[in-house]
Amino acid sequence: MSPDTPDPERPVDETGRPTPAGASEATPSSVEPPAVSPPGRPLPPAGFDPAAFPPSTAYQSSLELTAEQPRRRLRAAATVLGAVLALAVVGALLGLLWAALAPDTPVLKTAEGAIYADPQPEQPIAADGWFSLLGLAFGVLAALVLWFVLRRWRGPVGLLAAVLGALAAAPVAWQVGRRVGLATFDRLLRDAPPGQAFTKPADLRAGGVDWLLGVLPVPHGDLLLPAFGAAITYTLLAGWSRWPSLRPEPDPAAFSWASAGTPDPPAAPGPPAPGAAESPRG
Repeated sequence: MSPDTPDPERPVDETGRPTPAGASEATPSSVEPPAVSPPGRPLPPAGFDPAAFPPSTAYQSSLELTAEQPRRRLRAAATVLGAVLALAVVGALLGLLWAALAPDTPVLKTAEGAIYADPQPEQPIAADGWFSLLGLAFGVLAALVLWFVLRRWRGPVGLLAAVLGALAAAPVAWQVGRRVGLATFDRLLRDAPPGQAFTKPADLRAGGVDWLLGVLPVPHGDLLLPAFGAAITYTLLAGWSRWPSLRPEPDPAAFSWASAGTPDPPAAPGPPAPGAAESPRG
């Protein structure tokens, strides 16, 4: 057999050279094309099984945190709304206390209406002063209560709840307090004969509510003092907190061998006592 007359039983490749003996024949349909990786993404090694490598714990935790964010925002909004409603209800009690402490102003009925019995009465100024003091104390107490009750939401959420709650409680306290005895005053103003003296219930002269665009109430004057007291107190509590996260953190000293469920390490043997007999040496 010569190179010019190849063995007819030996397959010949496309280049005209004979295939070595023992090599398997490969048809074009059985040859797999080389794998090409997408641009910018490395090609996985041969035999890689994605099912054998589940996502890491850190990756799963990040996914859970991403899914938890909308629900956490909803819970924070519900917490703020609940705190605002609760403080607004307590504001009614503040109004009753203000009406009980603030003095009534003596007035005199005339043909034109009621006038002050004293040309320069001090009772309206005292009513403003009592509301200012009670409002500041209310804001301080509200911030303290929310600081300890909403321990999980300490921070911007707690501050927002305290300020908005105190801001909502002030107008409620004003309206409740000024209406105590107002019906009696209106009846006497309408039916009392000229010259009769009676009293006017407490009201604010240095505070009130303005309506922005006729829809949004904007308090001013004395009605801002409860929110001011709440903001200052909550900020001071956050500034003087011993925890960076504003929430109680576990004490590292509390974790011991016993609390971790690990047996105590064996104690090192102490030095031999003076005069103790030495063990025999071999």
